[in-house]
Amino acid sequence: MARIVLVHGAWGGAWMWEKVVGPLEAAGHTVETLDLPGAGNDRTPLEEINLDLYAERICDVLGESPQQAVLVGHSMGGMAVTQAASRCPGRVASLIYIAAFLPGEGQSLVGLTELPEGKGDHVQKTMVVSGEPPLAELSEEDSIIAFYNLAAADVARWAARTQRPQPAIPMLEGAKLSEGYENIPRSYIHTTRDQANMPALQRRMMKERGVSPVIELETDHTPHLSAPEQLVSAIDQLARQEVPA
Repeated sequence: MARIVLVHGAWGGAWMWEKVVGPLEAAGHTVETLDLPGAGNDRTPLEEINLDLYAERICDVLGESPQQAVLVGHSMGGMAVTQAASRCPGRVASLIYIAAFLPGEGQSLVGLTELPEGKGDHVQKTMVVSGEPPLAELSEEDSIIAFYNLAAADVARWAARTQRPQPAIPMLEGAKLSEGYENIPRSYIHTTRDQANMPALQRRMMKERGVSPVIELETDHTPHLSAPEQLVSAIDQLARQEVPA
C-alpha cells in the first residue's frame, strides 16, 4: 500500500487528522502527519515563518524514508504541498488536494480568494489580521461557520478552540512551481458545501490546473471531522489509483 503524508491547513495542526489516520492504516497504508511551522505544537518564531519554510518542513518529513509518498494537502495545505513538491519532486509519488488551494505559478492563497469564484468566502470576510509579522485570527463562531458547520456541535467547538492564530505571510506569498512538480499526478477531493474555499473556486482551480481524477464529497470544508469515513474512502481510492481519470 501507499505511504501517505497528511498536511493540514490554516489555523490547524496534525490534530485535525485524528479521525483519519487509524482507518487509513487499517486499510494498509503507512500514514504520517506533521505540524507546519507555527501550527499545532510547533513553536517556530513567527518572524521565520513563510511558504518556503512550510515546504522545507514537508520535504524534511518526506526525506525520512526512501519511499515516495502520496502527499495530501488540505485547504492552505494545498499551497504548502505544492511548494514542497516543487522543491523535492523526487520524493512525491502523487498529490491529493482536499478542499485545497491549488495555485498556478506566482499565485497566492489570498490572490486565489480574490478571484470572482471566491466570492462569499466566510474566512476572508471575517478574519482579523494584526501585528508585525501579521497574524490572522478567527472567532470561535466564525471558525465553526467557515470550517466545521456540518460537524457535530461538540466536535466543531473542540476544533475551533484547538486552533491557533495563523501566520499571514504564507497566505500572501506566491507559489514557485518547478518542472518536476508539473510532472507529478494530481487529484482532488471537492467539497461541495464548503464555506471557506468556495466550491466554484475549487472547480476553477481544478480546471485551470488540469487535475484528475476528482471525487466529490457533499461536505463542509473539513470532512476529516464532519465525514471522516467518506474522506478516508476517497483518500484510499486515490492513493490506490482506483478512480478513473
